Amino acid sequence: MNAPTNRIAGDAPTRPRHALVTGGAGFIGSHLTDLLLARGDRVTVVDNLSTGRTGNLPPTHPSLRLIDAELSEAIPSLAREGPFDEVYHLAAAVGVQLVMDDPIRAVQTNVVQTLDLLRFAASSETGGGAPVPTLLASSSEVYGKGSRSPFSEDDDVVYGPTGIARWSYGCSKAIDEFLALAYHRQHGLPVVVARFFNTVGPRQVGSYGMVLPRFVQAAVQGKPIRVFGDGTQTRCFCDVRDVVRALPAMLETPACHGRVFNLGSDREISIRELAETVVRVLGSASPIVLVPYAEAYPEGFEDLERRRPDLRRIRDAIGFEPRIRLEQTITDVAEAISGTRREGARA
Repeated sequence: MNAPTNRIAGDAPTRPRHALVTGGAGFIGSHLTDLLLARGDRVTVVDNLSTGRTGNLPPTHPSLRLIDAELSEAIPSLAREGPFDEVYHLAAAVGVQLVMDDPIRAVQTNVVQTLDLLRFAASSETGGGAPVPTLLASSSEVYGKGSRSPFSEDDDVVYGPTGIARWSYGCSKAIDEFLALAYHRQHGLPVVVARFFNTVGPRQVGSYGMVLPRFVQAAVQGKPIRVFGDGTQTRCFCDVRDVVRALPAMLETPACHGRVFNLGSDREISIRELAETVVRVLGSASPIVLVPYAEAYPEGFEDLERRRPDLRRIRDAIGFEPRIRLEQTITDVAEAISGTRREGARA
């Protein structure tokens, strides 16, 4: 096992790098874009703005270019934008609610655009003539309804029936991982797969079923906080600013190439406790209301009791440890929702 490099956040390069970030106007992508710009990179963002927002990006920056287009449509022009030194593929359908509402779009977005992006990366070269290191954003949903805890990258995955649309997202992200690892084996593409676990923070919106901004929005407005199910299900929440620090470090570490990494926090909290924490931190008078899944998702829904990552692999590889406490994240999300500031990536 390689010793930790402790190079999280990407040390300043000897020359400006040129990074491609797909989905770079979205929640995670915009924080990554902030981080890359802060370290002196040129950044090209491709985003169709279906869930991303131009307001997530700096209004003017000499090293940032935004291409407002579907990724598959933008790829032919990217050859003229390059060469790229790094590629971060974060464009995807996001959120359980979006997947439940439009599973066709979710599967098509995740699989077809990922295949197009991998083809592009495999046929491209960096300024130095080497294959372009590429990071694929995946999801803990890949584990499906697995019963082991914590989830380890080499665990078997178990999905529910195809009649439950909820599982289509996990299946589509699993196919993305298969494709990425196949491109690594067959074409030598330096690919890293990051499985995100409940990433939260400023700029995340609750419109697509994201639990923390939904809770915070209700608390800020003094409305009931709706907890789906009985609230005993547990999750591990990691601040987006901690998550994005790890992404360049993984790409810069050759031992990470061709491998899958859980990325998040391993501190568990029940959803009911999360709601209570939001109320406490924000001093809100909002009541907490339990909502049956049948009412929240009329089409039918299956949930997991626990979702906790095993972080040993990423700790060994790059020395990753979350720094930002959940209470601070809640405060920052509330400030962002209230429009008091634009929150950038933290060093």
